[in-house]
Amino acid sequence: MKKIVLASNNPGKVREINQLLHDLDIEVVAQSDFGVPEVEETGLTFVENAILKARNAAHHTGLPALADDSGIEVDALNGAPGIYSARYAGAGASDADNLDKLVKSINALDNAPRQARFQCLMVLMKHENDPTPLICQGTWEGEIVDTPQGDNGFGYDPIFYVPSENCTSAQLPPEKKNALSHRGKALQCLLDKLSKS
Repeated sequence: MKKIVLASNNPGKVREINQLLHDLDIEVVAQSDFGVPEVEETGLTFVENAILKARNAAHHTGLPALADDSGIEVDALNGAPGIYSARYAGAGASDADNLDKLVKSINALDNAPRQARFQCLMVLMKHENDPTPLICQGTWEGEIVDTPQGDNGFGYDPIFYVPSENCTSAQLPPEKKNALSHRGKALQCLLDKLSKS
């Protein structure tokens, strides 16, 4: 079985990706299993940050590395918070702090449109100096609501309304969310590309 290191310490992500890649005889392990230090996300785009994370994990483990960078873009805020989604309300901000700041930022604009999207950029590098990393993108369109709803998910999920489902992302069962989400779409793209290689 081929081993790939995931540039994340999130056990939920490791489990989700392992389930998807199982049929390809690929095992995904967390970078924390190797004591990989976190890398500073200094990129100006999702893809740059994903490459930084993948390169760092490959460098410290000698294994192929998979990384993703994701966030939410709000049209009325010119795409903010974007790559700064996790720290929108400042370094060390909680999910609740970030949600609160986002809702207040939109509400400060008169009759601002509520369109938003989650973006996920996933990068697979064969080694740390891979000149042609495999890059996959997933986008999930929705709208921002003022009041958080639902207990599933994390981050901006409770205020990300999905019109086709008539609920927020945090109100969706996990399997439904995985089928619709930006990360689910990026993973499906990765799965398609890997099964052809």
